Amino acid sequence: MSVDAVLLESPTMRATVAGRVEALDRVGALRLLPDDLHVTTEGVAEYFGVGLKAVYSVVGDHRDELGANGYRVLTGPQLTSFKEASGIRSRARSLALFTRRTVLNVAMLLRDSETAREVRCHLLDVEQGSRRRPADVPRDGNRPVHPEGSLDAAVARVAESVVRDVVGTAIVPLLNALAVEVGRNSTKLDALTDRVGRLERVVLDDDERTVARRRLRLLRAVDAGAGDEELGELLV
Repeated sequence: MSVDAVLLESPTMRATVAGRVEALDRVGALRLLPDDLHVTTEGVAEYFGVGLKAVYSVVGDHRDELGANGYRVLTGPQLTSFKEASGIRSRARSLALFTRRTVLNVAMLLRDSETAREVRCHLLDVEQGSRRRPADVPRDGNRPVHPEGSLDAAVARVAESVVRDVVGTAIVPLLNALAVEVGRNSTKLDALTDRVGRLERVVLDDDERTVARRRLRLLRAVDAGAGDEELGELLV
Protein backbone atom coordinates (compact mmCIF):
# COMPACT_ATOMS: atom_id res chain seq x y z
CA MET A 1 0.00 0.00 0.00
CA SER A 2 1.33 3.45 -0.93
CA VAL A 3 1.95 6.11 1.68
CA ASP A 4 -0.77 8.19 -0.01
CA ALA A 5 -3.35 5.50 0.69
CA VAL A 6 -1.97 4.80 4.17
CA LEU A 7 -2.27 8.45 5.14
CA LEU A 8 -5.89 8.55 4.00
CA GLU A 9 -6.82 5.45 5.98
CA SER A 10 -4.62 5.31 9.07
CA PRO A 11 -4.72 7.81 11.99
CA THR A 12 -1.52 6.25 13.32
CA MET A 13 0.35 6.94 10.09
CA ARG A 14 -0.99 10.47 9.90
CA ALA A 15 0.26 11.12 13.41
CA THR A 16 3.80 10.15 12.41
CA VAL A 17 4.05 13.03 9.90
CA ALA A 18 1.69 15.53 11.54
CA GLY A 19 4.51 17.97 12.29
CA ARG A 20 5.95 18.23 8.77
CA VAL A 21 4.09 21.43 7.92
CA GLU A 22 6.83 22.47 5.48
CA ALA A 23 5.07 20.20 2.99
CA LEU A 24 2.35 22.84 2.67
CA ASP A 25 4.82 25.55 1.57
CA ARG A 26 6.31 23.20 -1.02
CA VAL A 27 2.92 22.94 -2.74
CA GLY A 28 1.28 26.33 -2.29
CA ALA A 29 0.88 29.44 -0.15
CA LEU A 30 -1.61 29.57 2.69
CA ARG A 31 -3.65 32.71 3.21
CA LEU A 32 -2.99 33.25 6.91
CA LEU A 33 -4.89 35.62 9.16
CA PRO A 34 -3.12 38.78 10.38
CA ASP A 35 -1.77 36.84 13.38
CA ASP A 36 0.28 34.71 10.92
CA LEU A 37 -0.78 31.61 12.84
CA HIS A 38 -4.30 30.68 11.79
CA VAL A 39 -6.35 30.02 8.67
CA THR A 40 -10.13 30.26 8.33
CA THR A 41 -12.34 27.61 6.75
CA GLU A 42 -12.50 29.76 3.63
CA GLY A 43 -8.71 29.94 3.52
CA VAL A 44 -8.42 26.15 3.80
CA ALA A 45 -10.95 25.62 0.99
CA GLU A 46 -9.08 28.13 -1.18
CA TYR A 47 -5.72 26.44 -0.56
CA PHE A 48 -7.00 23.00 -1.55
CA GLY A 49 -9.17 24.26 -4.39
CA VAL A 50 -12.38 22.72 -3.03
CA GLY A 51 -15.73 24.04 -1.83
CA LEU A 52 -16.53 24.84 1.78
CA LYS A 53 -18.75 21.74 1.93
CA ALA A 54 -15.72 19.47 1.40
CA VAL A 55 -13.88 21.10 4.32
CA TYR A 56 -16.98 20.93 6.53
CA SER A 57 -17.29 17.23 5.69
CA VAL A 58 -13.68 16.49 6.73
CA VAL A 59 -14.18 18.43 9.97
CA GLY A 60 -17.43 16.60 10.70
CA ASP A 61 -15.87 13.17 10.13
CA HIS A 62 -12.58 13.82 11.97
CA ARG A 63 -13.36 16.53 14.53
CA ASP A 64 -11.42 14.92 17.40
CA GLU A 65 -8.31 14.30 15.30
CA LEU A 66 -8.31 17.82 13.91
CA GLY A 67 -8.91 19.21 17.38
CA ALA A 68 -5.83 17.40 18.63
CA ASN A 69 -3.89 19.19 15.87
CA GLY A 70 -5.10 22.70 16.70
CA TYR A 71 -8.56 23.07 15.19
CA ARG A 72 -10.96 25.12 17.33
CA VAL A 73 -14.09 27.21 17.05
CA LEU A 74 -14.23 30.55 18.86
CA THR A 75 -17.44 32.02 20.21
CA GLY A 76 -18.45 34.67 22.73
CA PRO A 77 -15.72 36.52 24.64
CA GLN A 78 -12.97 34.41 23.07
CA LEU A 79 -14.10 35.42 19.60
CA THR A 80 -14.33 39.08 20.59
CA SER A 81 -10.82 39.05 22.03
CA PHE A 82 -9.43 37.29 18.98
CA LYS A 83 -11.03 39.79 16.61
CA GLU A 84 -9.59 42.70 18.55
CA ALA A 85 -6.11 41.15 18.72
CA SER A 86 -5.94 40.10 15.07
CA GLY A 87 -7.81 43.01 13.51
CA ILE A 88 -10.48 40.80 11.96
CA ARG A 89 -13.72 42.54 11.07
CA SER A 90 -16.57 40.08 11.04
CA ARG A 91 -20.09 39.92 12.39
CA ALA A 92 -20.08 36.12 12.53
CA ARG A 93 -21.00 34.67 15.92
CA SER A 94 -18.39 31.92 15.61
CA LEU A 95 -15.09 31.49 13.86
CA ALA A 96 -13.35 28.21 12.99
CA LEU A 97 -9.57 28.40 13.11
CA PHE A 98 -7.04 26.04 11.55
CA THR A 99 -3.35 26.02 12.44
CA ARG A 100 -0.76 25.01 9.84
CA ARG A 101 -0.64 21.62 11.54
CA THR A 102 -4.42 21.32 11.19
CA VAL A 103 -4.25 22.24 7.50
CA LEU A 104 -1.65 19.51 6.98
CA ASN A 105 -4.00 17.13 8.78
CA VAL A 106 -6.77 18.12 6.34
CA ALA A 107 -4.40 17.42 3.43
CA MET A 108 -4.03 13.85 4.69
CA LEU A 109 -7.81 13.41 4.84
CA LEU A 110 -9.10 15.26 1.77
CA ARG A 111 -9.46 12.79 -1.08
CA ASP A 112 -10.82 14.90 -3.94
CA SER A 113 -8.14 17.59 -4.09
CA GLU A 114 -5.11 17.65 -6.33
CA THR A 115 -3.34 19.99 -3.93
CA ALA A 116 -3.95 17.60 -1.03
CA ARG A 117 -2.60 14.73 -3.13
CA GLU A 118 0.53 16.74 -3.93
CA VAL A 119 1.07 17.41 -0.22
CA ARG A 120 0.77 13.69 0.50
CA CYS A 121 3.21 12.94 -2.33
CA HIS A 122 5.70 15.37 -0.82
CA LEU A 123 5.35 13.56 2.50
CA LEU A 124 6.03 10.34 0.57
CA ASP A 125 9.24 11.81 -0.84
CA VAL A 126 10.34 12.82 2.66
CA GLU A 127 9.62 9.33 3.96
CA GLN A 128 11.55 7.71 1.14
CA GLY A 129 14.48 9.96 1.95
CA SER A 130 14.30 8.83 5.57
CA ARG A 131 14.31 5.21 4.46
CA ARG A 132 17.42 5.74 2.34
CA ARG A 133 19.37 6.94 5.39
CA PRO A 134 21.44 4.18 7.00
CA ALA A 135 19.53 2.47 9.75
CA ASP A 136 20.83 2.71 13.28
CA VAL A 137 22.78 -0.19 14.75
CA PRO A 138 20.31 -2.84 15.98
CA ARG A 139 19.93 -2.69 19.75
CA ASP A 140 19.67 -6.44 20.21
CA GLY A 141 21.81 -7.48 17.23
CA ASN A 142 18.79 -8.70 15.27
CA ARG A 143 16.03 -6.07 15.15
CA PRO A 144 16.78 -2.87 13.16
CA VAL A 145 15.98 0.50 14.69
CA HIS A 146 14.07 2.64 12.20
CA PRO A 147 14.44 6.44 12.11
CA GLU A 148 12.13 8.10 14.61
CA GLY A 149 9.02 9.50 12.97
CA SER A 150 9.28 7.29 9.88
CA LEU A 151 6.47 5.09 8.64
CA ASP A 152 8.66 2.03 9.22
CA ALA A 153 8.96 2.99 12.87
CA ALA A 154 5.20 3.52 13.11
CA VAL A 155 4.51 0.15 11.47
CA ALA A 156 6.98 -1.49 13.85
CA ARG A 157 5.19 0.07 16.83
CA VAL A 158 1.80 -1.10 15.56
CA ALA A 159 3.14 -4.62 14.92
CA GLU A 160 4.69 -4.74 18.39
CA SER A 161 1.40 -3.61 19.92
CA VAL A 162 -0.49 -6.32 18.01
CA VAL A 163 1.99 -8.97 19.17
CA ARG A 164 1.61 -7.82 22.78
CA ASP A 165 -2.18 -7.99 22.45
CA VAL A 166 -2.04 -11.49 20.98
CA VAL A 167 0.33 -12.68 23.69
CA GLY A 168 -1.79 -11.10 26.40
CA THR A 169 -5.19 -12.26 25.13
CA ALA A 170 -4.35 -15.68 23.69
CA ILE A 171 -0.97 -17.14 24.61
CA VAL A 172 -0.82 -16.14 28.28
CA PRO A 173 -4.31 -17.51 29.08
CA LEU A 174 -3.40 -20.72 27.22
CA LEU A 175 -0.22 -21.11 29.25
CA ASN A 176 -2.13 -20.41 32.46
CA ALA A 177 -4.73 -23.05 31.57
CA LEU A 178 -1.94 -25.51 30.73
CA ALA A 179 -0.26 -24.83 34.06
CA VAL A 180 -3.54 -25.48 35.89
CA GLU A 181 -4.07 -28.74 33.97
CA VAL A 182 -0.50 -29.85 34.72
CA GLY A 183 -1.10 -29.10 38.39
CA ARG A 184 -4.28 -31.16 38.36
CA ASN A 185 -2.53 -34.09 36.67
CA SER A 186 0.31 -33.84 39.16
CA THR A 187 -2.19 -34.00 42.03
CA LYS A 188 -3.86 -37.03 40.45
CA LEU A 189 -0.47 -38.74 39.99
CA ASP A 190 0.45 -38.10 43.64
CA ALA A 191 -2.86 -39.56 44.77
CA LEU A 192 -2.35 -42.63 42.55
CA THR A 193 1.19 -43.13 43.87
CA ASP A 194 -0.09 -42.95 47.45
CA ARG A 195 -2.82 -45.50 46.66
CA VAL A 196 -0.31 -47.92 45.11
CA GLY A 197 1.87 -47.56 48.18
CA ARG A 198 -1.01 -48.43 50.46
CA LEU A 199 -1.86 -51.48 48.35
CA GLU A 200 1.76 -52.63 48.49
CA ARG A 201 1.72 -52.34 52.26
CA VAL A 202 -1.50 -54.36 52.44
CA VAL A 203 -0.01 -57.10 50.25
CA LEU A 204 3.15 -57.25 52.34
CA ASP A 205 1.12 -57.35 55.53
CA ASP A 206 -0.98 -60.19 54.11
CA ASP A 207 2.18 -62.16 53.17
CA GLU A 208 3.61 -61.71 56.65
CA ARG A 209 0.39 -62.94 58.27
CA THR A 210 0.29 -65.95 55.92
CA VAL A 211 3.86 -66.92 56.84
CA ALA A 212 3.09 -66.51 60.54
CA ARG A 213 0.04 -68.73 60.33
CA ARG A 214 1.95 -71.40 58.38
CA ARG A 215 4.76 -71.35 60.96
CA LEU A 216 2.25 -71.75 63.76
CA ARG A 217 0.67 -74.78 62.05
CA LEU A 218 4.09 -76.39 61.57
CA LEU A 219 5.01 -75.89 65.19
CA ARG A 220 1.72 -77.40 66.32
CA ALA A 221 2.19 -80.37 63.94
CA VAL A 222 5.71 -81.00 65.20
CA ASP A 223 4.49 -80.90 68.81
CA ALA A 224 1.76 -83.35 67.88
CA GLY A 225 4.34 -85.75 66.39
CA ALA A 226 3.25 -85.40 62.78
CA GLY A 227 5.19 -87.38 60.22
CA ASP A 228 7.28 -86.13 57.31
CA GLU A 229 4.43 -86.54 54.84
CA GLU A 230 2.06 -84.46 56.91
CA LEU A 231 4.68 -81.81 57.53
CA GLY A 232 5.41 -81.70 53.80
CA GLU A 233 1.79 -80.97 53.03
CA LEU A 234 1.85 -78.04 55.44
CA LEU A 235 4.85 -76.59 53.61
CA VAL A 236 3.04 -76.47 50.22
